[in-house]
Amino acid sequence: MTFGDEDRNDLAIARGRDWPSVRQFNVFLDNRMGALLALVRHFETTDVKIVSLTIVETTDCAIIRLVPSDPERAFEILKHHRFPFTESDLLVVKLPDNDQPLLTICKALLAAEVDVHYTYPLMIGVGPMGNTALAFHVDDHEVAVNALTAQGFTLFTEGDLNS
Repeated sequence: MTFGDEDRNDLAIARGRDWPSVRQFNVFLDNRMGALLALVRHFETTDVKIVSLTIVETTDCAIIRLVPSDPERAFEILKHHRFPFTESDLLVVKLPDNDQPLLTICKALLAAEVDVHYTYPLMIGVGPMGNTALAFHVDDHEVAVNALTAQGFTLFTEGDLNS
C-alpha cells in the first residue's frame, strides 16, 4: 500500500496511525564472532525475509537494525529466541526518477526542518514494481510524511514489503 499516489483518506494504515511507517527492530547482540549469524539463521529458516539490515558496532555490543518482510512474525521470532530488542518506525521512500534522487529527498526534509537520524537502503525492490527505496529514521515522522507527500514522493508501508 504505497502512499503519495492515492488519497490519504482512502488508506487504512497499519497499527492505527494516519501516516505510513515501516517497523524496524533494533536487536542488541554481544560483539562476538557468530552473533550476527545466529540472528540471521533464525530468519532464514522461515519465510520471513530480512528486507534491510544495518549494524552499529561498539566495543561491547552491536545494534542490528533490521526491517523484516513480516513484522508480526519477526516479533515472535525475536521473542522466542530471547533476543533483546526494541522497535522503531521508519519512513521508506521511493527514490525519485531523476539525476539526484537523494538530494531531492534531503532538500524536501530540510525545507520541513526534519532531522534525519540515519538512513539505509532496502535490499529488495519494494512494491509491485520492485522500486528502489531508502529507509529513513527521522525526528518528526508526521511532519516528514506531510512534507514528502506534498512534494509527490511515494512512501511505502509494511504491506509493500511482502509484494
